[in-house]
Amino acid sequence: MRSTESVHEFRAREPIAVTGIGAVLPGGSGKDAFWQNISTGTSQIGKLTRFDPDRERLPVFAAAQIDDFDHRPYLPGLRPSHAAKYTREILIAMSAAEQARQDAALLPGAVDPRRLSIVMSSSRGPLDWWSTAMEAGPDAPYADSGAMFRGLPGSPASMAAIRMGAQGLVTTISNACVGGHHAIGLALHELRSGASDAVLVGGHEFPILAQVARCYLALGDGVISGERDEPARAVRPYSKDREGFALGEGSVVLCLERESSARVRGARIYANILSHRALNEADHPTTMDMTGELTAGLIREVLADAGRTPDEVDYVCGHGTATRYNDLAESRALRALYPDRGADRLPPHGSNKPIYGHTFGMAGIINTAATSLMLHHRTIAPTANLVHPDPECDHDHVAEGPRKAELDLAVSMSFAFGSQTSVLALGAAR
Repeated sequence: MRSTESVHEFRAREPIAVTGIGAVLPGGSGKDAFWQNISTGTSQIGKLTRFDPDRERLPVFAAAQIDDFDHRPYLPGLRPSHAAKYTREILIAMSAAEQARQDAALLPGAVDPRRLSIVMSSSRGPLDWWSTAMEAGPDAPYADSGAMFRGLPGSPASMAAIRMGAQGLVTTISNACVGGHHAIGLALHELRSGASDAVLVGGHEFPILAQVARCYLALGDGVISGERDEPARAVRPYSKDREGFALGEGSVVLCLERESSARVRGARIYANILSHRALNEADHPTTMDMTGELTAGLIREVLADAGRTPDEVDYVCGHGTATRYNDLAESRALRALYPDRGADRLPPHGSNKPIYGHTFGMAGIINTAATSLMLHHRTIAPTANLVHPDPECDHDHVAEGPRKAELDLAVSMSFAFGSQTSVLALGAAR
């Protein structure tokens, strides 16, 4: 902090540290399992078993599913009578939040409870429970007081807050696939304004339902992958043989603190979130800027907020849905950001959707967690399944496997229905 600078001015530009990461995802729980899968490009997409595609007459055969989750190791002491009132979604999100708190070594009493907040993102909330409830008839799903908890999108955040004693801002954002980024943006505001000293910010999404698949299939070919024989290869972003995304589920939560506060308490810092900006193009609701200029402009603004330039960017974590519009929009944005560079001189650019599928309201949180760990480990995670690049996306996607690199500055991008774009800038911990 400079001698002529006020506390408010310092906080307005202070980096926000990622001090904890919790993850309950297909293929294992915890930060280490998450990093192992992301860094090695090991897909957790398998045969869809949550519903029968043939009986439903749906050409959707692959998904990233959590099997046999047990909350008890993560939520010890939670009485079975209470757990019975919650859904699988609530218990998984609570478990991810508890993992993040413990990973950050944010022990009870480390933060004033009035200054500990929880912000979550989910595009659809407890859709699985509502679907089951409506199919079961008018009485069966509403037979006990737990139905009130089970039907609310905000219950995972609220129940996690009650368990942890978090008395600050507790809320849940729903804004399609940019919701995770927006939740982080709200957390940055809380921390930089001084309203909170720590924020657990995360996402939870459980969309593997026939009804959700039908919604996306109605948009036409190339939105949801129809891969049947090799489900691990269902999602192939930036590839000329792309088919679309696969549905994914789970919860990821980050613990965020002001860098100065984190250092005072001796916390480990994975990375710093430097700045965030969001843009609504107010244009077509299901596509995005295909010139690349609007997204490139937003990236420039985010970097300027952080006092950085495009020439300093070492890696770009894309939204990477393996849909044609998304893939081309991202590649065109990078070309617009670097108009004087050839494709071989663009910064590495990748997607983690081949690993965990599309998780909608959680996607921006996964991107931020993955990018933070890349900065921490000085390793760029690969884009899996990319064998035949689309000629318009023929630049460096680290398709060969994990790559060691001196990473200092990274960008995370999110796009969403509703004409929305969101960008974060992240820096290595110093």
